[in-house]
Amino acid sequence: MGNIERHYDIDWLRVLAMLMIFLFHCARFFNYEDWHVKNNQLDFGMSVFVEIVSQWIMPLFFILSAISVYYALDYRNNRLFINEKFKRLVIPLVFGIFVVVPPQVYIERVSHSQFAGSFFRFFPHYFDGLYGFGGNFAWMGLHLWYLEILFIFSLLTLPIFRYLRKETMQNLISSMAISFKKPGIIFLLALPIFFMELFVNLQPDGIGIRDFGGWSPLTYLIFFSLGYLIASDMQFRASIERHRKIALLLGVLTTISGFFFLEAGYSSRAYFFSFLRAFNSWFWLVAILGFGSKYLNFNNALLKYSNEAVLPFYILHQTIIVVIGFYIASWDVGVIMKYLILSTASFALIIALYDLVIKRVKVLRFLFGMKPRVL
Repeated sequence: MGNIERHYDIDWLRVLAMLMIFLFHCARFFNYEDWHVKNNQLDFGMSVFVEIVSQWIMPLFFILSAISVYYALDYRNNRLFINEKFKRLVIPLVFGIFVVVPPQVYIERVSHSQFAGSFFRFFPHYFDGLYGFGGNFAWMGLHLWYLEILFIFSLLTLPIFRYLRKETMQNLISSMAISFKKPGIIFLLALPIFFMELFVNLQPDGIGIRDFGGWSPLTYLIFFSLGYLIASDMQFRASIERHRKIALLLGVLTTISGFFFLEAGYSSRAYFFSFLRAFNSWFWLVAILGFGSKYLNFNNALLKYSNEAVLPFYILHQTIIVVIGFYIASWDVGVIMKYLILSTASFALIIALYDLVIKRVKVLRFLFGMKPRVL
């Protein structure tokens, strides 16, 4: 069995990743790509920010989720594990699809001149067809797609992850971890990401679609599997921590290289670019995990509060950003000032809803995937 010692750096990284995805979606209001609602002035700097963060933010979520799965399986049998995942992922997803997400679809239709009228007039039309296929019903939950895919991954990998916990497999993993202690070898874990990218890029409009946070769902499965692997032996963690500085440098250099090739007109699905993209993402992930392991393995009251708030915050954040963005889109205000207004107002409203309502109401705690309140 694994070590059930609590690694607070994983909790901190989850909280910080949630903050980053919030800032990322605030920036989506200003970048050059289409979104549910757009500001009246788009910005190059915001576009660069979105491109850089999309390289590692959702892969980081899947890696952190897989690490949590590793420790959860230490003290949960399969039935308890699946039951917990259903409550924490599926219940909030269904609630979000029917309650949290419809305002986003409505605002998208209004802001794109595809509907005129109030939200109450629109809501019956929310069930007309599937979103992404010409309709409105957000079957993937828009930004909540992560909950759906994570639940599917958790079910698919459960038998494999259980098998990897057998003593013979643990010994094999430990032997592998020893070899990864050598300088630079930890970066070879980017190769499975690269090979999967080559595979999914064969069907860019099918299995290679990047509508889910910038990567194919199958590539996310590789990140998820890598997260479980590095949690399986502490020597992986030690190697990642040792390589954090060089990983950060390589992440910066490959990011600059990636922008250079894109500006030169190369396709992001070219073979060599897939290689660069895979390693760039892994460099950033090693740096983030390494610095987290080194400096964030501590607990305090802020972490306890934030860790419980992460899931409700995630469920609410994009809808709040889109709604506030819709009302300020036409303001004659500079991009930086409007970004500060959007992010500050959205953050304050999300925290107010969570702290004053959601965490205090039993049924809402259940619908937002929270554990019952301890009195």
